[in-house]
Amino acid sequence: MKFTGKLKQPIIDFMTHRLTILFEPNEDFGQAYEELKDCDKLSLEIKPYKRKRSLDANAYYWVLLTKLAKILRISNAELHNILLSKYGFMDIVDGRTIKVVFPDTDEANKKVMESQVYHLRPTSDARMGNDGMMYRTYVMIRGSSTYNTAEMSRLIDGLVSDCRDVGMADAEIASPEERRILKEKYGIDF
Repeated sequence: MKFTGKLKQPIIDFMTHRLTILFEPNEDFGQAYEELKDCDKLSLEIKPYKRKRSLDANAYYWVLLTKLAKILRISNAELHNILLSKYGFMDIVDGRTIKVVFPDTDEANKKVMESQVYHLRPTSDARMGNDGMMYRTYVMIRGSSTYNTAEMSRLIDGLVSDCRDVGMADAEIASPEERRILKEKYGIDF
């Protein structure tokens, strides 16, 4: 069961010094309370609310990506990595970007671009290794499954722009209903 709501002022028992947390749910909590009231121990996770993107956006993204990939004659994985490189967001851990180095070869670049497990953006940093071979630095990019609504909106907007750049008509890009939903939920205007 998941609920959204607000934490209220905590209550501290002055005798035991135990804390009681008051939570005011936005949704109807009656049924959940009846099911849980006799449980001796519960698990609770509290975190800031973030509006999630809808699965409709994800489904639309992959349908449109597939259409564009066919026109460009490349795989869905490669186009997804291209779009993430252009419109995505770097993966930052402890305030730092994650960097990896691969040989600066067509074979290594192809492997990076076809990856479905990790997503990397090439940088302009290419250096000669001690072995006489050139190596390129890549930065790790977050996968789109981690995107919130605003981030997914930017990715879809970029994809729509790329579709137009290759001459796809608006009718091929989205149906009237899809255009309405994209405008209402994501601010993407056709």
